[in-house]
Amino acid sequence: MSKIGREKSVNESPKRIGVLTGGGDCPGLNAVIRAAVKTAIQQYGWEVLGIEDGFEGLILSDKIRPLTLTDVRGILPRGGTILGTTNRANPFAYKVRKKDGRIVTRDVSSEVADRIRELRLEALIVIGGDGSLKIAYEFYQTGVPVVGVPKTIDNDLGGTDISFGFDTALNTATDALDKLHTTAEAHHRVMIVEIMGRDAGWLALRSGLAGGADVILIPEIPFDLHKVDEKIEQRDRAGRKFSIVVVAEGARPVGGEQIYQEKDPLAPKRLGGMAQWVADELAKVCDHEIRVTVLGHVQRGGSPSPFDRILGTRFGAAAVRLIAEGGLGRMVALRSQQIVSIPLEEAIRELRVVPLDSDLIQTARGLGVCLG
Repeated sequence: MSKIGREKSVNESPKRIGVLTGGGDCPGLNAVIRAAVKTAIQQYGWEVLGIEDGFEGLILSDKIRPLTLTDVRGILPRGGTILGTTNRANPFAYKVRKKDGRIVTRDVSSEVADRIRELRLEALIVIGGDGSLKIAYEFYQTGVPVVGVPKTIDNDLGGTDISFGFDTALNTATDALDKLHTTAEAHHRVMIVEIMGRDAGWLALRSGLAGGADVILIPEIPFDLHKVDEKIEQRDRAGRKFSIVVVAEGARPVGGEQIYQEKDPLAPKRLGGMAQWVADELAKVCDHEIRVTVLGHVQRGGSPSPFDRILGTRFGAAAVRLIAEGGLGRMVALRSQQIVSIPLEEAIRELRVVPLDSDLIQTARGLGVCLG
């Protein structure tokens, strides 16, 4: 781990760098792009190229464009990414559908590396989650100069205390739970809400606590459906004729499996459907009306929160400073409120999941929240 901060003079090392956003979108991506472009141009006098639609922009020849100060003006509060993104363009396993319907997988990584050299990029900033940063690390191992920026609403990347995008998604999920409380209480219903997060329960657990959920089911703790029913019946006996159940998309019952949506052969596997499964099973033993709400991609959208705007800005500026310092093959990260850098290998080594001895878990149990 190293601190970032040493500066070079504007003309000491003229550079051309690239920036891309890969994987799922999330609030704060534009803040990173803006900070990277402004810092590169204003502090170092560098040229910046924007790679559109993630790594696909380096596979297809018409998806690269210069980024100027004018291009990033006014984008700080905007959700999404002005560069576009995709999670279907891994250059090491690039899938193409043929006219006859067959899916063909090719390794085009050498072509992408050649493209980076042709563009005279002295560094490539990859803004992404574990999938995009694994690709970035593979390229670094082949000699491609890369720097990573952690991005995910799941908050599951190792090496950083938090990723930008998580705070906005947390606010969105909490706001939804607040709204569902009123209708659940009015109709005496059990409201089951499916929250994103993949294999990590950070978003479900924190939004559940912030939104006053009665049951929170996360991937780290396989759940017993009878425990969920007991909690609902306990509330019913106490005169609380409604319940809020938060279900992480990656949760699974004891002895059971996660549920995936129908798979597009060109896309990664997608979790989803566990909330409906819980509702269907609860309906067999519970007398309450049950309704299911899947927040889905609304958690990825909208204007980033002030926290995510600031963190994204700090990350974007730090990524450029890291390049100036020669810190290639590393990722910027937040640790104890300080921006540092760590090796990409460390960042992608393992997913950051909720520890079972976490104070969040202890807090939930102390409040009487059922964790299944």
